[in-house]
This record gives sequence, structure tokens and C-alpha cells, in this order.
Amino acid sequence: MILLFIFLGGFAKNIMGEKKNRCTADLLVECLEEEGVKYIFGIPGEENLAVMKALENSKIQFITVRHEQGAAFMADVYGRLTGKAGVCLATLGPGATNLVTGVADADSDGAPLVAITGQVGTERMHITSHQFLDLVKMFEPITRRTKMVVRPDTVNEIVRLAFKYAEREKPGACHIDLPVNIGMMPIPDDEKPLQKQYPIKEYAAVHTIDEAAEMISYAKTPVILAGSGVIRAHAAKELTAFAEKLKIPVINTMMAKGAIPFDNKYAMWTIGIPHSDYQNKLLEKASLVIAVGYDIIEYAPSKWNKNGNVDIIHIDASAADINKLYQAEIEVVGNIRDSLKRITERAARLQEPKEALELRAKMVAEHESYADDNSFPMKPQRILNDVRKVMGPDDIVLSDVGANKVWIARHYNCYKPNTCIISNGFATMGIAVPGAIAAKLINPNKKVLAISGDGGFMMNCQEFETAIRLGTNFVTLIFNDSNYGLIKWKQENQYNHSYGVDFTNPDFVKFAESMHAAGFRIESAEELLPTLEKAFKLDVPAIIDCRVDYDENLKLTAHLKELMETL
Repeated sequence: MILLFIFLGGFAKNIMGEKKNRCTADLLVECLEEEGVKYIFGIPGEENLAVMKALENSKIQFITVRHEQGAAFMADVYGRLTGKAGVCLATLGPGATNLVTGVADADSDGAPLVAITGQVGTERMHITSHQFLDLVKMFEPITRRTKMVVRPDTVNEIVRLAFKYAEREKPGACHIDLPVNIGMMPIPDDEKPLQKQYPIKEYAAVHTIDEAAEMISYAKTPVILAGSGVIRAHAAKELTAFAEKLKIPVINTMMAKGAIPFDNKYAMWTIGIPHSDYQNKLLEKASLVIAVGYDIIEYAPSKWNKNGNVDIIHIDASAADINKLYQAEIEVVGNIRDSLKRITERAARLQEPKEALELRAKMVAEHESYADDNSFPMKPQRILNDVRKVMGPDDIVLSDVGANKVWIARHYNCYKPNTCIISNGFATMGIAVPGAIAAKLINPNKKVLAISGDGGFMMNCQEFETAIRLGTNFVTLIFNDSNYGLIKWKQENQYNHSYGVDFTNPDFVKFAESMHAAGFRIESAEELLPTLEKAFKLDVPAIIDCRVDYDENLKLTAHLKELMETL
């Protein structure tokens, strides 16, 4: 009778909502919820079983991927598109090492990301131990902050610090390492997540605004160089108004596509391909470069200010990096949107940039000349012309890294920010397919197109199973040339022949079908546009295999060499 009373009493407490014993892993997940995390991309392992158990009853959706690198790339692109840290999870040892490339990419590209890894128990870290690596040391060079949880009551502080450092300007990656025994330790009831904090906007000093406005007003041939900071600051509207009022041409880096609509008369499109192009010629003739949200990791000053003679105004949320060829006359440090507005109000210019506008007309004519080129294999210029026709102004293209990235940078122009995602800080092959999964999760009603070379595609093609499982119906367009095209291009430029870059490919249509996706093969130039339109109407992911004529690579080299001599 006494035993029955005890049992019924315990049962009554449970149905009345008595809290279960919480462990460190439970508090970790509570902290992630407080940070607003919607998805965690990853692969579970023995050392994070407690975390997975906590996630099971969480508001957070755990997305199981097929390789940890894919998880990191998904978190990377999620962070870049939302401005909120994407989260990826792996176990210890080989699971953690597989995250490294994607984490490094996010950190270099300025994408907020938090990586969480499992770890051996603290009782065996001092000896040689199965699958043990010092992950804090391993992640230290590629993150803003990396910490191991060594006490249960510190996890809330460590999570808050990770997100603070990941999401502040310039964003990047952070890492949390959770030993298996610490993750299962009980946590006191009074330990709660720390409240998410938002940084206070900082505004540029008045004298720097006034000095910049005066210098711009009197500059003979100013040029704006817009970088990825413009996109992160949501300052595209202000940048466009700045350029229009002051009649200054705008060049954008690869990661700042859409900072000004490509059809704006002052838009001079993208700089950053391995060769000097129209944009480089414009910078050569500039008396003043107004660098807005510019990041030297993406396009080094040595490529546009070789002699260090040009005057520079630095407009950004943080002070200029140290580089002997990037010595700003004036640094306007503060909220970019506010700085641009205030300078626009104070500066005045009347003269149109005649030479830049003439140069732009030549650029437009060159790009349009490929619109009706029906040769096959298809020229990359024609492929991207067709892509632009099918993609709306709000739709998203994700570029893999390789020769295709060079052509996308040069020939796929954008109306709006974050509609063409290119990794150009770390510049990592294999990002397009997993990145497209993240982009489609965030933007289910937009067309999402991943463009990959055949080399980059094969690096994370296993994530098509993830895409099918999630119902993310994006399209992948493969530039098929059966070699590592960008390296072949560089070898032929330097040595007049190539070596070690050729390979064979699977049948990409059969590959798609084996993954329960749709597969298409382009046999003529006229087929691409209708095939793209058909693929985007499907409710499953699709792969389009398109042979590309990379003889155009060396032709572009020769064309640009002649252009630089004659402009």
C-alpha cells in the first residue's frame, strides 16, 4: 500500500509538469533557441548523443546531411543570406575535421556561423586516446572564437559569446567544443540562457563626414569600389542614391553583386577576375577611390593600386585593414547607411563621368553580342545570358568556384543584393549544391539556381539526397568540360599546356535519376532556356548537364590583353 502511494504520488508530480533533470546539453539547446536558431545542419555521433536527445524536443529543426562539409556550407550560406549565425554540428575527430573547410570559408567570407563539435570526455584528454584531437587549437586559426565547455554552468556564457562574435561586424565563424561527459552532467535549475543582445549602432564622427564630402566634391575622377560590407549593412539603396546624386561610377566586388542595379547608368559591374578588365582600366584613371564596405581579402589593393598613388576614402563599419597599398586619406568609420546619407547631403558634383559612361556602353555592347550565339558546346557567355532571362530580379544564383565563377562574375549581373552568392574570400569548391539547399530553405518561393563546374559539383553531390528528403526543389546547372577548368586555364596561360587536370564524369542525368531528382542533358544551345524553365516548374530538385566551350577562356585572356593596351 505504501509503495502504491509513492508510485501514484510520483506519477501525479509528473503529470503536473515536474521538470525532468536537465543536463548541460539541454541548456546548450535552450541557449540556441534563445539565439533564434531555426536549423542545425549536421551528422550526429556518439559524443553528441545528449545534444541530439535535447534537440529531439526542441523548436530547432535538425537537418541530417550526408557529409559534414555540406553541413558547414549550408550554415555558411544561411548566415550570409540572413545575417544570423548558421549552426552546424559534428562529432569529434574525423567529423570535426570534415567541418573545417566550410568553417574557414564562412570566416573568410564574412558569414556568421557557429560550429559545435562533440569531444572525448575530459578524463582521457591527457593521454593518447581514440579519435581525440585538440579541436580548440585546430579551429583557432579559422574562427573568431573557439571554446571548450569544461563546466556545465559556463555553457550559457560560451554560447552567447560565440553568437556575439560570429554576428558582429565583420561576421565570421565561432566554435564550441563539448566533451561527452560534460554534456551529460546535471545543470542547476537556476542556470538559464543569457538574453540575446543586439549591438548599438555606431555613427561616424562629423568631421570625417565633412572631410569626405569636401574631398569627393572636388575630386577630378572619383570611382566607388563597393565591397561585401555594403550588402551586410543593407546599404544598397543608399549607395545607389549616393552614386546617382554625385554622378560617380560604381564598381562592385564579386561578393557585392547587386549593391547597385546592373542596369543603373553608373553601374560598372564586377571586378575580381584573374585578369585586368574594363573595371581595372577605370580604377587606373581614378584620382580618388571611395571604398565602401570594401574587404581586402576579396580583392587585394595590389591589384588596383599597384603604385600606391591613388587617394582613398574608406567608408565602413570598422577601421581600414593595414596594407601599405591601402592607406586612406580619410576613414569614415560607422554605420555605412548613415555615413552614405550624410555625405550625400553635404557633397555636390555636377559633371557626368563621360569617360566611364563611354566605357560602360562598350561593356554592354560586348555582353549583348553573345545573346544569339548558337554554337555548341555552349559559350559560357551565352549560357549566362539565358540564365539571366529565366531568373527574376529576386531569384538567387549560387556560384561554385572554378572557371564558371570567373564567367558568372563577369557576365551574370544583378538587380539586388544577395541574388548572386559567390565565395571569394576563401573561394571554396563544392559550396554551390549545399548552399542552394540553405538558400531554398530560407526562400522557398524564389527560384534558386546552383551553377557548378563538373569538378565542384562532384565534391558535394551527395547532398542531393538531403535536398530530396527536404523537398528543396532548386536547379543545378553543370558546366561540363571534364577537367578542372580554371587550373587548366592558368596552366595554359603560363606554360602553354596543361597537366593533371583531366578526368571523366558520370552520366549526370542517370545520377540525378538515381537520386530521385530530375535530369536533363543539353544537346544544342537552343535547348537551354526552355529546359531551365521546365526544370524550375518541377517539385523535385533538377540537374542540367550542359557542355561548355572553355576555348573561350584563352580567347578572353587575349581579348582582355588587347583591351588593356587599347583603352
